[in-house]
Amino acid sequence: MPKKDRTTDAAKEKDREKWMARFQVRLVMQPGVDRAIVLQAVKEVTAHCAETGEHPRTAFGDPDTYAVQTGARLVPADRAARVRRHDSAVGTLGSALKRVGEIAGL
Repeated sequence: MPKKDRTTDAAKEKDREKWMARFQVRLVMQPGVDRAIVLQAVKEVTAHCAETGEHPRTAFGDPDTYAVQTGARLVPADRAARVRRHDSAVGTLGSALKRVGEIAGL
């Protein structure tokens, strides 16, 4: 294989890896997403790309957008809602504690 083809292949592989890394990071940030969901989603993307030869960006678009869509598709709605409520309560408590600390001069 000519050196130019190897360089091009290496660049494409690096781009695929960057897409997958970004997708996984953004997916983990979705409410209710756990390790099993991340593994399932990565398996789906990897299998599709292996079967079709498509780059994940071509097949699925922007990794952030696809991660949000995937989280919505794979996380049961009740679990996502429960996590959002919990995160909201924790955020509210954190804000209140910060303000108390500011008032007390801590």
